[in-house]
Amino acid sequence: MHVLVHGGAGSEPDEPAPRQAVLDDAAAAGATEEDPQAAVCTAVRRLEADPQFNAGVGSVVQSDGRIRTDAGLMTGDGESGAACAMPGIEHAVAVARVVKTATPHVLLAGERAVTLASEHGIGTDCDLWTAKTRERWDRVDPPDDLTARLAWVREQFGQGHDTVGAVATDGEGLAAATSTGGRWFALAGRVGDVPQVGAGFYATETAAVSTTGDGEAIARFGLARRVADAVDDGERPRHAARRVLRGFASATGGDAGVIVVDREGRVGRVTNAATMQTAAED
Repeated sequence: MHVLVHGGAGSEPDEPAPRQAVLDDAAAAGATEEDPQAAVCTAVRRLEADPQFNAGVGSVVQSDGRIRTDAGLMTGDGESGAACAMPGIEHAVAVARVVKTATPHVLLAGERAVTLASEHGIGTDCDLWTAKTRERWDRVDPPDDLTARLAWVREQFGQGHDTVGAVATDGEGLAAATSTGGRWFALAGRVGDVPQVGAGFYATETAAVSTTGDGEAIARFGLARRVADAVDDGERPRHAARRVLRGFASATGGDAGVIVVDREGRVGRVTNAATMQTAAED
């Protein structure tokens, strides 16, 4: 099993070594699974459980003081599932997997997604607050008036855009998964690129892609699908990711990172942000 994971593209972390150790562990755990879907879900769950990453217990806060998580999952046979805007959900990728495997739908949102998670034994009342998150939230005072709050959100919105993700292949099938806690102080209910098929994640018969970065720009550009399409057209993963990311930056001015694997286990991992920590396991 070839597994590649990322911990988000963005600014340099204060303590990269502990984060790298978790990424290494996540990739290794995924590589022990029997199929690519299980591999990416296992790897992402490890990252969702660690507060060093903006997913699960490390998620950030929206403008109403609530934490909501999103995730998406896709396999090379074209089947996908996603879930978003979920309060109290640590393992958003597990909910995305339920949507993919147990419903006829692609994306489920909010309280109904939480209900579905509960019915399938996924924890739904998780405390996603860390001391660091609470301290940062306590330092701000969002206005109550909607017009004023929108202005406040616009001022705050550029801060941070990490996500976590994984791609995997066993030489036959492929899978991609991405999970996030969103953007600091985004308007309550905001959903970014992560649970949108073709933006935050995508998989075909030849490639699996997970992205991270400026969510609105990634969604508008369709970054994950463009990279997968380039590999489908015969480009090697590394070249495809680099070329498409250059086009993304030129078209949007945004920062992003991409990880991609093809059926032969060849990988690409590129970013135009300050850093993107990754780990791989064969």
